[in-house]
Amino acid sequence: MTNVDAQELAKFSEMAHRWWDTESEFRPLHQINPLRLDWIDERAALRGKAVLDVGCGGGILAESMARRGAQVTGIDLATKPLGVARLHALESGVDNVQYREIATEALAAESPAAFDVVTCMEMLEHVPDPASAVQACATLAKPGGWVFFSTLNRNPKAFAFAILGAEYVLRLLPRGTHEYARFIRPSELARWCREAGLSLQDTRGLQYNPLTRRYWLSGDTSVNYLVACRKAP
Repeated sequence: MTNVDAQELAKFSEMAHRWWDTESEFRPLHQINPLRLDWIDERAALRGKAVLDVGCGGGILAESMARRGAQVTGIDLATKPLGVARLHALESGVDNVQYREIATEALAAESPAAFDVVTCMEMLEHVPDPASAVQACATLAKPGGWVFFSTLNRNPKAFAFAILGAEYVLRLLPRGTHEYARFIRPSELARWCREAGLSLQDTRGLQYNPLTRRYWLSGDTSVNYLVACRKAP
C-alpha cells in the first residue's frame, strides 16, 4: 500500500494555487526556505549534484536547489501542487528541475542509490508510516550521499507553539495543518535513520520571533528541527 494519507493530499491540493504567493498560508515556507537551502548547500555542496526533493509540493525548495546548480527531481503524490511546480519552473526558466507524481517507496524500488542528495522537509509528520519514508530516502541516496529531514518535535512546547500559536493565535498556518500525534521526537527520527543505514551528522532547531517575524537556526530543537545524515560509503 502507498504510504500516503488521502486527507493530507486533499488539504494541500486545495491550497495549491496559492503555493507561490508569499503572503498566503505558505508564507512561512518562503521565509524559512533561504535558511534551510543554505544549511543544506553548506553541507552537501549542491552544484552539479543529482538531488531528490521528497514531498516537494509546489516546488519552493526544489526550484531553489536547481538555482544553486543542482539537477533536481521533485516528487509528490498531490497532483495539483505538482502542476503548480511545473508551471512555475517553466515561467521562471528553470530547466534543471523535473517533477514526478510517484511515491517515495516506489521510486526507491525503481531507482535505488540514484541521488547524491535527498531532502525530505516538512513531510514526515504528514504520512502514516514515517519510518518507511526514512528507509526509502536512505535507499534512494548513493553511498556516501547526504539525506536531510525536517519535522516537528512532540512535546507540550511544540503543541503550544506549532499548533496553538501558529494555527490559532498568530494564524501563520491554516487550522488543521498539523496533527500533534504525528509529531516526531528527535530520538525517534535518529533511530529510524540508524536502522536505515544513515549516520547522523548534524541537528539544528528552527525558531521564530512573532514580534520581528524573523526565523533563524539555533541549537534549540524543542519545536521545529532539521537533521542531516550521510549514507555509508
